[in-house]
Amino acid sequence: MAYVIDGDMLAKMNLREASEPGTSGPYEIVIPQRANIAADTVGRFAVEFPDRPALVFELADLTTRSWTFAELDVIAGNLAQSLKDIGVGRGDRVAIHTGLRPETGMAHLAIYKLGAVAVTLSQLYGPDTLQHILNHAEAKVLVTQDKAWDRYRDTRDTFETLEKVIVVGDAGRGEISFEDCLSVDGSTLQPVDTDADEPALLMYTSGSTGMPKGMLHGHRVLQSYIPSLTMAFNLDRDDPEAVFWSPADWAWVGGLLDALLIGWAFGHTVATSEHRFDAEWSFGFMARQKVTHTFFTPTALKRLAQVSQPQSRWDLALRVIITGGESLPAAVLNWAEDELKVVCNEFYGLTEVNHLIGCCKALYPARPGSMGLAYPGHGTTIVDDQGREVEDGQVGEIVTRGDDATQFLGYWKDMDKTADLRLGEWLRTSDLALRDEDGYFWYRGRTDDLIKSAGYRIGPAEVEDCLVRHPAIAEAAVVASPDADRGAIVKAFVRLAEGFDPSAQLTTDLQAHVKSRLAAYKYPREIEYVEDLEMTSSGKLDRKQLRELERQRKGEV
Repeated sequence: MAYVIDGDMLAKMNLREASEPGTSGPYEIVIPQRANIAADTVGRFAVEFPDRPALVFELADLTTRSWTFAELDVIAGNLAQSLKDIGVGRGDRVAIHTGLRPETGMAHLAIYKLGAVAVTLSQLYGPDTLQHILNHAEAKVLVTQDKAWDRYRDTRDTFETLEKVIVVGDAGRGEISFEDCLSVDGSTLQPVDTDADEPALLMYTSGSTGMPKGMLHGHRVLQSYIPSLTMAFNLDRDDPEAVFWSPADWAWVGGLLDALLIGWAFGHTVATSEHRFDAEWSFGFMARQKVTHTFFTPTALKRLAQVSQPQSRWDLALRVIITGGESLPAAVLNWAEDELKVVCNEFYGLTEVNHLIGCCKALYPARPGSMGLAYPGHGTTIVDDQGREVEDGQVGEIVTRGDDATQFLGYWKDMDKTADLRLGEWLRTSDLALRDEDGYFWYRGRTDDLIKSAGYRIGPAEVEDCLVRHPAIAEAAVVASPDADRGAIVKAFVRLAEGFDPSAQLTTDLQAHVKSRLAAYKYPREIEYVEDLEMTSSGKLDRKQLRELERQRKGEV
């Protein structure tokens, strides 16, 4: 199915008609030679719309604080000057550990102004994951929050390259107060003139092997997302009263790039709160803050759909929901459109190379259960294991062109792993799908061991490694097990060490062990005790056999 984008919208979307039709469809993405995320978002609108609210923060007592684009730009400049004064320069890594608070957005802007690299950290991370990321990234400075930092203060010496810690709230001895940083005059500091491909953002997400891997993006990433997110938000980006919000963690691409930064790139207000996600609370928050555009994972949408009659209970301004990270059930799409009365557009991609496929109801109809059509400027297709395109209706791997505009700069300190994404002229996704005769893609699973659960990427190897460090475990194999609510859950098959017996208490202890060491979302929701674990002919754990066993048990054969 073909769709046509008019000339006025093409210019807004960083698109133009393709010089070589057929390689990426009729359109190609235009990336400027110079780009800086701070200058291209809040910096731009501090001039164009200085008095427009840029950020609204709702506190626990439901009072709010807000900052205009002009105010936020001044704060970012002051913070940037403070970072510069303590030695942060171009290319230095500064880690951000402040959650869904305004200081997170302020820190991102300040770091980009300096040409430094923002390293995103979730407050869900346990000590093993935090230590791995800070050390692997060689972070020079950490911006954190007192309550989140408390559990790590005593282990600060394990963060090998960390020189300074800036704390929101109560700063301890040898630490710097975030508030003090904002009192420094940064009015003469100008954003560094960065190349579009210059490093800006280092995000850590799990792969199928080892600990979380650093994915390095340049300043171009936001420019490359504008076409697809304009479509995902249904071409609805000109309302000066629009308010963007997502409960998704700003440490990951869905919350940071698909909500916070794109909201600012469009010149809109972004609302936030530290309140933990809850369906009833979310409807109340959206009503109070007049949220018009939002990103939810399909799992979060499933929970919203369990709330009856939301339109009659809350005065909602909501118009568009975008969703991604896992497959969206057809029933949830129908609920959003029929009961919530909003447009719901799904999109698909990876942190490494994003927004390859998706929906835009303003241009073409969604098909419940489908991933949508290839977004413009992406040479997205389906190939076999030799990289040959397959016919419509055949299952193969989703790939895109090797020069895709949204692709990352590479895995931090691991160019060999980066090269593994290549399959001839293509960039691999390790996701299987088929494309029908009308161009709609239909998801069919993974080619590797990576677990996608409730929008999170979870690597089995890191969970296995954590489990075997418990004295009761001799061996562990971790796989995805089908789950109606989350798409998949983490399932662990474990062989016990001598002297230990299976018990409900041991299961609880093992789950707590993983929660506390890695992250709360990575723990095995199911643990099965086995006498032995099958190996492949090459001597590796046969996770494929266990995945198939789980699919059979849960009726997904």
